[in-house]
Amino acid sequence: MLFLFFFLIALAAASYGVVWLADQPGSLTLEFAGQHIETSIPVAIGGLLLLIAAIILVWAIIVALVRLPKRMAGGSRERRKAKGLDVLSQGLVAVGAGDLARAKKAAQLAQKLLPEEPLTQLLVAQSAQLSGDNNTAAKAFHKMTLKPETKLLGLRGLHVEAKRREDADAAHHFAAKAQDIAPLPWAGSAVLQHLAASGDWDKAREALEKSVTAKAIDLAEAQKLRAVIETAMAVQREREHPHDALHLARQALKRRPNFVPAAVTAARVLIRHGDQKQAMKLIETVFAASPHPDLVEVYLDALPGEANSQRVAGVERLARLAWSAPAARHAVAEAALAARDFAKAREALAPLVAEGEHPTAHTCLLMAEIEDAENGPSGPVREWLARGSRAPRDPVWIADGVVSRHWLPLSPVTGRLDAFEWKTPPHSVHHLTEEGRPNIPIAFRSRPDRPAIEAAAQS
Repeated sequence: MLFLFFFLIALAAASYGVVWLADQPGSLTLEFAGQHIETSIPVAIGGLLLLIAAIILVWAIIVALVRLPKRMAGGSRERRKAKGLDVLSQGLVAVGAGDLARAKKAAQLAQKLLPEEPLTQLLVAQSAQLSGDNNTAAKAFHKMTLKPETKLLGLRGLHVEAKRREDADAAHHFAAKAQDIAPLPWAGSAVLQHLAASGDWDKAREALEKSVTAKAIDLAEAQKLRAVIETAMAVQREREHPHDALHLARQALKRRPNFVPAAVTAARVLIRHGDQKQAMKLIETVFAASPHPDLVEVYLDALPGEANSQRVAGVERLARLAWSAPAARHAVAEAALAARDFAKAREALAPLVAEGEHPTAHTCLLMAEIEDAENGPSGPVREWLARGSRAPRDPVWIADGVVSRHWLPLSPVTGRLDAFEWKTPPHSVHHLTEEGRPNIPIAFRSRPDRPAIEAAAQS
């Protein structure tokens, strides 16, 4: 509205100026090359305006003719770019759909139409990955690292390729370079896992703190990983630097309350230095919330070397803190069996083997051992062994389909931190050899070999 107002004012002023000029007396005389031209001032001004308009028109035509080839080339480039982008779109869709033939064809055409486009190298790399041509994929990712706008994407691709060929050092190199540019979650996680796998827990903790500072990791997840790293550091130092180990284990328990591996480590350090009461108190506190066989094992080490009957009483005191848990009842049954108190052992397992219940393999093996110790090889022993072979499995430390007798800070398969969980394993799992490698399928968690029970099963 304001623009219209000013336009009308300007138009009125121009009209007034033209009328005023036409009303003025006078003439304009021009003598040039023997020619005498005389005209009125309005006509002279009108002619001058026409001359300027003609010059402008001629100049515009000349400029248009000069620019015509460039415009034609620009139009061709635009059409070429539009076609290239369409090819890129089709190629990326083909990669996502797993259509190798279309993806390779689109990649070849995109290289002709848009050789400098960053997405072209991405399509080339992904189509090469789809066909299993890792060398071509690596070359494409390397080209992407030469441009600032695609450097991080290229480093991510090179990192993935290095992991595929199991080159841990190269994978760490690319992840570290990416981490130096920007605190990306994938790069931070990769650097952290590499340092953890190499056992350099101090640097691993530093890497984790960098990710936390850069807000590249969730705080709750960071607390869990801190506890895992500190527990691993405590395990590493518990013999040579017990004071540091105890501090680290307790710090891990503060970050992650009732974390069984940290509690077990702290209790071991306390027991080794003669503070059995403090160790027992710590285990009792954690066992009440997280009843776990590993805690029972350390608790037995903390009990003074008394008679078996007194050790049974000590284990019962611990078990009463979580009496409904199978681990608690197993602990009492095992202690009572060692003391040859068969009645108490049966009593502890009674709720687990009652009618309608589904006792686990470990429960069945304990019942078989009780029968064998009390009555010798017999039919009930074979019956419990048979039930155990078909029974549900007991929880174990498991990560990525691999079972370990003890908790480990990272997976032996993927190197993932905090991978081990205490849970019932699936049907197809493997356990770790003494060297820490996945090897033999495991049927269920069991106690050490029992020659008498095996003999009874074969008879």
